[in-house]
Amino acid sequence: SHISEGVLRDDTEVVAICDIQESSLKTCRTFIAKKGKPAAIEYTGGLDAYKKLLDRKDLDAVIISTPWQFHKEQSVYAMNAGKYVGCEVIAGLTVADHWDIVNTSEKTGVPYMTLENVCYRRDVMAALNMVRKGLFGELIHLEGGYQHNLREVLFNNGKQYYGGGVEFGKNALSEAQWRTQFNVDQDGDLYPTHGVGPIMQYTDINRGNRFTSLVSFSSKARGLAAHVEELSPGHPNAKLNYKNGDVTTTMINCANGETVLLSHDTHLPRPYSLGFRVQGTNGIWMDVNKSIYIEKQAKNHDAWEPVKEWFDKYDHPLWKKYEKEAVSAGHGGMDWFVFNGFIEAVKQKKQTPIDVYDSVTMSVITPLSTQSLLKGNMPQKFPDFTKGKWKDRKNTFALDDSGL
Repeated sequence: SHISEGVLRDDTEVVAICDIQESSLKTCRTFIAKKGKPAAIEYTGGLDAYKKLLDRKDLDAVIISTPWQFHKEQSVYAMNAGKYVGCEVIAGLTVADHWDIVNTSEKTGVPYMTLENVCYRRDVMAALNMVRKGLFGELIHLEGGYQHNLREVLFNNGKQYYGGGVEFGKNALSEAQWRTQFNVDQDGDLYPTHGVGPIMQYTDINRGNRFTSLVSFSSKARGLAAHVEELSPGHPNAKLNYKNGDVTTTMINCANGETVLLSHDTHLPRPYSLGFRVQGTNGIWMDVNKSIYIEKQAKNHDAWEPVKEWFDKYDHPLWKKYEKEAVSAGHGGMDWFVFNGFIEAVKQKKQTPIDVYDSVTMSVITPLSTQSLLKGNMPQKFPDFTKGKWKDRKNTFALDDSGL
């Protein structure tokens, strides 16, 4: 989707691409050609090939969408090379990785942005508009997560990108080549940013508020093995010990007294829902049933109302301005907004709308949740990546329709 967003714009040029797999390069090459854009210089041949790309002097920014285990090293190299970094989730595998990213960004002055698209989802931004206008009152409790049946993402037949079989690793294609192994090796919230990214904006995290501690709980792991056994009885992948529980629940405390509940639920049959809940002294929004209740403004006392009317009324200015540009983009338009925010920051040489502190804060939940589980559900202190600056920083995310 990053290649597609890049070639659709008149103000960007895809100068170079890097991948160690010819199939991926071919896909990008073909797409760029179909759009009538100049061919990109290609780098391949080994895990260090990206360094030659980043050493180029004609690049302003880089998008990193490699497997998670490479993100930190590639991001640090890119910032040291003076390139704006737009990185897919997650930022790093360990707490130390996240500190390396912060320290490098501070040392070089180069912005780093996690490309968390759900921060720009239309209903999420309408809720943000309502939060800032005080409709919910003082916020008390918030929920979100990654609640999405990923079984066909984690397994395929080696011939198609998603589904059709029960292979992963070297016998598979696409994300199943690397992503599934994390669920074999690690228990924890492996993908916290979809849920917590918007919640951070609602609660002004790193801007007058901060996460102070978290604790995680994980269910037994049955979903992935059951999926493999159903499709291919007796297959070795059905007998693996998948460490990651089918549902991981993480509770986070905030300095200003709010509580946050995150859920990672990707191994079981279920419809897609990120499960947002925004609850304050005046009312509540529940994403899962698309309902809202605002006391003293609701049509009926203690009765849910469809949220559509409210979200239409409080549609965020960004969506009002750029709806036509966004509708053809991926994931319902939010991919356009996150890419646009990054590109506009690069063009204007400004800070990215999701900065390095926000990026590592939403990502570090993964190693912290894993440590909590390894230590018998013990609470883990949350790092203050801002080193105290959170007390005076102001929220600058999507304050208007500028895209920054």
